[in-house]
Amino acid sequence: EAGSDEAKKLYSFLEKEMKVDSVRFPETSAFGIKPVSKEGSERLIRSACIYALEHNLPTVTLVHKGNIMKFTEGGFKKWGYELAEREFAQEIKEGRLTINDCIADAFLQNTLIKPEAYSVIATLNLNGDYISDQLAAMVGGIGIAPGGNINYQTGHALFEATHGTAPDIAGKNSVNPCSIILSANMMLDYMGWNEASSIIEEALEYHFKEGLATHDLARFMENGQSLSTTEFSNKIVQYIKSK
Repeated sequence: EAGSDEAKKLYSFLEKEMKVDSVRFPETSAFGIKPVSKEGSERLIRSACIYALEHNLPTVTLVHKGNIMKFTEGGFKKWGYELAEREFAQEIKEGRLTINDCIADAFLQNTLIKPEAYSVIATLNLNGDYISDQLAAMVGGIGIAPGGNINYQTGHALFEATHGTAPDIAGKNSVNPCSIILSANMMLDYMGWNEASSIIEEALEYHFKEGLATHDLARFMENGQSLSTTEFSNKIVQYIKSK
C-alpha cells in the first residue's frame, strides 16, 4: 500500500540494493510483486496442449504482455514454446497442433474481428480475466459462461459459474442459470458422460432458437421472450426428461 512501512522498505531495497532510480514518486507509490514460475507456466501450457489434442482443436495461443513485462509474461511465452518443442514436437510436425502467441491487447482486438482464428488459449490470470469477460460478452455475457478448475496431473476438478453471487438481484428470480448449467455440462464432458452433456446443450440451443431465455439474453433475440429463472430452468428440465 502506498505510504506504508512495507512500501518504504521495499523501495529502499530497490533503490539501495538493485540500484533502481526510475520511480518518479516513491513516497506515494504503491508496489506489487508479480511472480511467474516456469513450473506453473509449463503445467498450464501442457494442459492446454493436451486439451487441444484430445478435442481435435488445431491451435494453442499463448497470450501475454511479454513486450512490456519481459521477464514474467515474456518468460511465460518463452517457456511455452520451449515446452511445446520438447514435449509436443511430433504432434506439431504432423500438423496436429500449432503453437503461436499474441500480445494481450492485440488479442482482444483480434477476437472481435476474427474469433474463429483461435481455439485454445493459454494465458496468465489478469489477462484471462479480461479475455474471458470479453469473449463471454460476445455470446451473451457472463451469465452464459461456464467455468472449470482442473488439475490435469491429479485428475481433480471443480466446476462452477464464472460470475459472482450477484447480491443486487438475489431473490428476484431473474438470474440466468446458464453459467451453472453449462458448468455442469463441462463436468459431464470431463467425466466422459458425453450423451448427457449433449442433451443439455441441445436443450439450451432449442430454447434459444425459440427466443426463450432469461431477460439478459432474451432482450437481444428477435421475438425474444423473457422468462424467470424458474420458468427457464423448468423448460430445460422438461426437455431433458423428454429425451
